Amino acid sequence: MALLFNEGRPVVRLRAFRAIDDPKTCERFIEGHAHVLTAIGVKKVTSSKNDWMYNPASFVLIVESLDGEKVYGGVRIHAAGGSEPLPIEQATGAMDARIYDLVYDYALHGTGEGCGLWNSREIAGYGIGSIFLTRAGAAISTQIGIKSLFALCAPYTVKLAESVGYRIDTSVGNNGTFYYPKLDLLATVMIMRNLDTLTEADQENKEAIFSLRNNSNIVRIETLRNKEIEIHYQIDIPNLDRWDLDEVIKNLQHTSADLKADHRNLNIL
Repeated sequence: MALLFNEGRPVVRLRAFRAIDDPKTCERFIEGHAHVLTAIGVKKVTSSKNDWMYNPASFVLIVESLDGEKVYGGVRIHAAGGSEPLPIEQATGAMDARIYDLVYDYALHGTGEGCGLWNSREIAGYGIGSIFLTRAGAAISTQIGIKSLFALCAPYTVKLAESVGYRIDTSVGNNGTFYYPKLDLLATVMIMRNLDTLTEADQENKEAIFSLRNNSNIVRIETLRNKEIEIHYQIDIPNLDRWDLDEVIKNLQHTSADLKADHRNLNIL
């Protein structure tokens, strides 16, 4: 289905699901994200590997046509303690092993990461690859049960992330920055520490996220810089009765220990 318009506005659905519940849509996410990365000259990044499809602690927000046949963008929320480390650990651990301790400290109380944010050219400029998916990611994180959220942000997204409640963490890397995913690109480590209360988000974003938490299946006309888009939100995550964050946190302790041991072994060698 081609992109639909209603009174001049693009019409899309923004849907949440657990990755292992919908492999077909995960494959569409991967294809679309890879296309966007290739367009900016990035052939492969650690967070674009496909293992997350099989990670029981990986959740997906997809922007798609109303019939689900066309994907226009998406983002993932990974809870720490799944079948793989958080993407931020995979991306930066070899450069600074302190990231493992940082994630572990937050993960004891339930943490995750927003990653893999992208949008296609068809809806560029409408806020899908920036504010609306970022808000939705913060909104669904309380369904997952996590208390904080990591992100590895490009320089042009740092201000946006701060407006939603993220803050730069300077305890790792070079005052919080790494050259990633390639040497001429900079990435900043950020953490949203108050997912439940959003005390560090600005008022507009706080109200928007709380509204999505209270009305997770709703049609909204969203506006960014005088451009409107009609978003059909369906962000209640199905099958959460099969999800147990406490069990995931128990698993995390072994994962974190293994990662540190691997890093120590590399240093010895």
